[in-house]
Amino acid sequence: MATFSVRPAVQADGAFLGDMVVEAANWRQAAALPRHQVLTAPEHSRYLSGWKRPTDAGFVALDPTGTPIGAAWYRLLPRSEPGFGYVGTGVPELIIGVRSIWRAHGVGRTLLQALADQARADGYGRLSLSVERGNFAVILYRSEGFAVTQSGIGRDTMVKLLR
Repeated sequence: MATFSVRPAVQADGAFLGDMVVEAANWRQAAALPRHQVLTAPEHSRYLSGWKRPTDAGFVALDPTGTPIGAAWYRLLPRSEPGFGYVGTGVPELIIGVRSIWRAHGVGRTLLQALADQARADGYGRLSLSVERGNFAVILYRSEGFAVTQSGIGRDTMVKLLR
């Protein structure tokens, strides 16, 4: 079984984070949207625009050759432009994407754990995310301590307490 490593995300990772937004948006391969459509839609571009802000943090997973295979990061989004998983001011919303061939190999779990540790170190008490109903990743999120706090049309907002 191949191994992977994880490193902190840097400003130069912005393009790869875009790839991971596309992966996350297209988790259902049968209903995949074109890359340009995902990246130009305001509901997705808010997770990337201006990366890396002072309050942004994230991690990138790399395969044994050093090629990026997944990423998880968080942002503080304003109440005026909330993300899918917005729960309140001062609660970072996380975004995660893993290349399909690397799913179910522990990449997502490792990234989530690293991000939760970073958020805790940065003084945050909670992390939020949004997941579409039917997405198999909800099993991972629940196992990592996320719980549904709000249900919307076709998606749920989940929160993890960090303290």
